[in-house]
Amino acid sequence: MERHVVAMGGGGFSMDDPVLDRYVLDLTGASRPKVCFLPTASGDAAGYQEAFLAAFPPTAFAPSVLRLFEREVADVAALLGEQDVVYVGGGNTAIMLAAWRLHGVDAALRAAWEAGVVMAGLSAGANCWFEASTTDSFLLGRADPLRDGLGFLAGSFTPHYDGEAARRPSLHTLVATGALPPGLACDDFAAVRFSGTEMVEAVASRPGASCYRVVRTAGGDAEEAPVSTPCLG
Repeated sequence: MERHVVAMGGGGFSMDDPVLDRYVLDLTGASRPKVCFLPTASGDAAGYQEAFLAAFPPTAFAPSVLRLFEREVADVAALLGEQDVVYVGGGNTAIMLAAWRLHGVDAALRAAWEAGVVMAGLSAGANCWFEASTTDSFLLGRADPLRDGLGFLAGSFTPHYDGEAARRPSLHTLVATGALPPGLACDDFAAVRFSGTEMVEAVASRPGASCYRVVRTAGGDAEEAPVSTPCLG
């Protein structure tokens, strides 16, 4: 069973970007995709849920929302396992991961991914699939290391690489010092796709948006290299 993860630096419906969302949906091959939204990182913000349902109306999709702050779903694994896409929203990565583990969502997501459900998300919803990431979960405006991601994918991920001033210099320092493992960084409106645990391509929905690999050199510095990121838009 082919396993997909699409990790967006920023984009999708919450950033008025249907192009990356369509890219994710096209991976399913479904005529009316089942899409479940996890808004946990936003505290299940009502406005975020409304934006999702407006972008994925029941006339063309089979949308659902998994809320944990006022949970109504008894069998989370069954819900996630029947989807074509699980779409994770942005917000506080650290709090989201803690809530998922309390409710068993982490194990349910892994089972769904292994069964072929496409996993996607932006910002916190991209960070979560990796071993590690940079996050402003602990203080807005700062990019701190987080090393307890779900670990579906090896290495680290950094979203909003061009959209938040602290991201690039913080990532370079964290990789250079070994506080974070080497990894990928994506600008807003850029994304990387994994098949299984291997990155197969990077794409963008707007010209100029790019993805990068950031590694630690033998001399103990951080080195950034761009990844070919064709624009879909």
